[in-house]
Amino acid sequence: MLENISRVLLTEEQIQTRVKELAAQLSAEYAGKNPIFVGVLKGVVMFYADFLKYFTEHCQMDFMWISSYAGTVSTGKAIVKQDVSQDIRGRHVVILEDIFDTGNSLQFTYNHLLAKEPASLKICTLLDKPERRVPGITVKADYTGFVIPNEFVVGYGLDFNEQYRNLPFVGVLSPEAYEK
Repeated sequence: MLENISRVLLTEEQIQTRVKELAAQLSAEYAGKNPIFVGVLKGVVMFYADFLKYFTEHCQMDFMWISSYAGTVSTGKAIVKQDVSQDIRGRHVVILEDIFDTGNSLQFTYNHLLAKEPASLKICTLLDKPERRVPGITVKADYTGFVIPNEFVVGYGLDFNEQYRNLPFVGVLSPEAYEK
């Protein structure tokens, strides 16, 4: 598996340090507000779990499963495979996302949740890849872990055809691995 990683982009230590910083920032901002953190499955699982370990306030958890990828290519069409399970009307909601890439999925998720009338709706993404943003995307990340270059990355929840998610770091997948 590691032979297909051309380089480590973010080490486990770098990721954990930044996740702790994000959790501290949001703990301060959401003190006493009991926010609902909506994780966008599946890639967010590792970030979500680590983030909540460090979040020091009361909160609730929920998940959505949105899909828009086929291999390494975004299809541009988001599909809700699983919606949130609780009523978010009048609640403070934070979308936790693994990567803000083209923006199609995140725009769709944001609009979908906004229609449910939360008191506030913000986005916290571990990775932001602004070079890949497609025209017309209006959402912005309120909190960002790392801005990364336009390379196909795996690890720490991110996958290529359901592989590499369990790596504790974020690495660049060599083109040979996905051009086969």
